[in-house]
Amino acid sequence: MNFYINSSIHVALAVFSMSWITLKDFNLPYDANVLYFIFYASITGYNFVKYFGMAKFHHRSLTAWLKLIQMFSLVCFILMCYYGLKLQEKTMLYIAGFGLITFLYAIPFLPNRLFVDEQNNLRSITGLKVYVIALVWSGVTVFLPLLNANYPIGEDVIITGLQRFVFVIMLMLPFEIRDLRYDSLRLSTIPQQIGIKGTKIMGVLLGVLCFVLEFFKNEIQPGEVMALLVTTLILILFLMFSKKEQGKYYCSFWVEGLPILWLFFYLAIN
Repeated sequence: MNFYINSSIHVALAVFSMSWITLKDFNLPYDANVLYFIFYASITGYNFVKYFGMAKFHHRSLTAWLKLIQMFSLVCFILMCYYGLKLQEKTMLYIAGFGLITFLYAIPFLPNRLFVDEQNNLRSITGLKVYVIALVWSGVTVFLPLLNANYPIGEDVIITGLQRFVFVIMLMLPFEIRDLRYDSLRLSTIPQQIGIKGTKIMGVLLGVLCFVLEFFKNEIQPGEVMALLVTTLILILFLMFSKKEQGKYYCSFWVEGLPILWLFFYLAIN
């Protein structure tokens, strides 16, 4: 279980699931190349962000589990490149933009005065982390599969992208509450700014917004609406029970696994 979570397989399955939901939403066939690319790219990107600093400063004394994750990430990187070569050229250009964001999320690149610590990367800019993650997830799970399928970016696609952005912010809130014990006050995370109660109220409002946006689409399918409603309600319940002292797997397995459950509901209902 620890390797499954620490190696980012679980979060990659979540990203994979939401990408597949997008294809289903727009009646597009299962695209193994783009979905497998997204899966392996998610593992590569997340492990790069999580372990870059650790490997950089402790490369001579890496523990066995970290070396194993490094080897696993290398294999995933090779597979990412393999499936990436099967995608369209315009898709690869689009991917390059998100690759740059991922790189800057972990690598120091701007003056110290913009940051709350010595990391000098995007995730240490005050109040920005959750929105960067939501932007990347929305771009990868909505626009990337459609772009590669040559699907026109119309009104329904924009609404779906906005929905996904809102959903991911909501998904991040239990993590933000959990991390209150560790985050620097200068990060100005959402719970630090409005408190735990305010964060939960915000999450409920975001859930309502995410669901209501579904009815602004030109094409509304009952199965999609039901799957979204059930998933959103479950996420709200997880948010309501979130606290600073959480179980080891509360966020890292159960909350982060909700997109996988969403896909299960979607496939079952449809």
